[in-house]
Amino acid sequence: MNSLTSISQSGLAAAVMRLDAAGNNIANAQTPGYRRQFVLQEEQAGGGVAVSAGRADAAGENLAEDLVQQMVASYSFKANLGVIRTHEAMLGTLLDATA
Repeated sequence: MNSLTSISQSGLAAAVMRLDAAGNNIANAQTPGYRRQFVLQEEQAGGGVAVSAGRADAAGENLAEDLVQQMVASYSFKANLGVIRTHEAMLGTLLDATA
């Protein structure tokens, strides 16, 4: 099983990738023939997520979906960062107690 920090770090990486894809889709929404990017996340057996990127089959824009994906990525990033911060704080408290 992966450590708590490595699980959260995989979540952070997935959130960054999702945010990048949504931002790229918004920036290129009016580009003729542009195919939207998307990000797929799959859970890993030992914990964390595996991330893969792809492109839509057909050209077109979906601004509402991209804005939602940006918000989801932001909340996911904040949640995973909170886990890392809590882990570090608990580790620091444990070290203070044993010192």
